[in-house]
Amino acid sequence: MESSSVDTITALNDEALSALFTEARTHASFADTPITEDELTAIWNLAKWAPTAANLQPMRLVYVNTPEARERLGVHMNEGNRAKTLAAPVVAVLAVDNKFYEAIPTVAPFLSGMTEVFATDDAMRGEWGTFNSALQAGYFIIAARSLGFAVGPMAGFDSAGVDAEFFSDGRLHSILVVNLGRAGEEAPRPRMPRLDSAEVVQFL
Repeated sequence: MESSSVDTITALNDEALSALFTEARTHASFADTPITEDELTAIWNLAKWAPTAANLQPMRLVYVNTPEARERLGVHMNEGNRAKTLAAPVVAVLAVDNKFYEAIPTVAPFLSGMTEVFATDDAMRGEWGTFNSALQAGYFIIAARSLGFAVGPMAGFDSAGVDAEFFSDGRLHSILVVNLGRAGEEAPRPRMPRLDSAEVVQFL
């Protein structure tokens, strides 16, 4: 009997685990190396496989990759994040689509009856959108790292200002800003401690 794809899953080697996790860092300095639209699309083509509840995929992505657009974004970044955002080759604005339910016929046809529920239940829509877009944001960071990019995710920005600047129709709501590029010469800050498994893991 042929093995299924599930049977063939193997662990990543130490080099890959190091690049994605143990030695991965948040970067604030980037080389002056352009990133192509094809490379940016490749990040999404990995990140899109994130697991989301009922496959609803509420996160949307805007790449800010011109100096003019970065200036518009920089105004809304916290002071400590502004200079590095302006200097990054590309900045990704991750957002939740407040009308993600409109894609249900495509991504989750078995839930077609839920379209109207999400359209009318603000609390439910917000809960599903926020949680699942956060999952997708995590996958986006890992996808970018896996393709060799330095990544600088930031929550320090005026979300309402970014929304008004880039998403004036109210459909998208920004949740994370991520600087992207090749690693610059400036070393990342020293790594901060992580909690040990004994402090966070229970076995029942």
